[in-house]
Amino acid sequence: MENTILHKADTRGIANHGWLESKHTFSFANYHNPERMHFGVLRVLNDDRVNAAMGFGTHPHDNMEIISIPLEGDLEHKDSMGNTTVIKSGDIQIMSAGTGVFHSEYNKNSDQPVKFLQIWVYPNQRNVSPRYDQITMDVADRKNKFQQILSPNQDDAGVWIHQDAWFNMGNFDKDVATEYKSNKAGNGVYVFLLKGEATIGDQKLETRDGFGIWNTDSFTITANTADTEILLMEVPMSL
Repeated sequence: MENTILHKADTRGIANHGWLESKHTFSFANYHNPERMHFGVLRVLNDDRVNAAMGFGTHPHDNMEIISIPLEGDLEHKDSMGNTTVIKSGDIQIMSAGTGVFHSEYNKNSDQPVKFLQIWVYPNQRNVSPRYDQITMDVADRKNKFQQILSPNQDDAGVWIHQDAWFNMGNFDKDVATEYKSNKAGNGVYVFLLKGEATIGDQKLETRDGFGIWNTDSFTITANTADTEILLMEVPMSL
């Protein structure tokens, strides 16, 4: 397929700090791959596993839209805006770092790891006022269809960010085919297969594979296994 890029799960960068195991789809920290700096404005896609009662100490960010999607366990968030919250599977967390914010993320559980996706998107506005939000989605609404979890619009489904980006998640039975239509011309879509196997065109994707596609208005993705879980991240392709 033209205008596509495949990132197999086992080609990601790996950082193992003992308390944290992180797999990096794009260059991050000590993992640097000049061919994997970003996909459009999608800058970071980290697949994190944090040991019980461990976490990221207080640290700063600015001018980045930071999205966390918990997959297992409970993650406690604290920040310099005065927020102290816990997010868990089914929740979506957004932090617009803007002019600058400090935050920490800790595994709330003392008996099990927490697993979550940490995603960074370049904003379309710099130096905005920092902002934090989280919502709980009804996971049943993504059965055999895509559920919007993020958009640029405050009054739309999911959280919103300072960028013309739309994220969707879906859980699919075997052989279910779904067409995805882009929301904005010029955007690309990065597909991240959380679980199972799927096919786009003649490209087979397996668990934790990433697949970017651009210069197309729509595409069809077919689940090849039962309980296939997919994350779609539609983003502008120009920085």
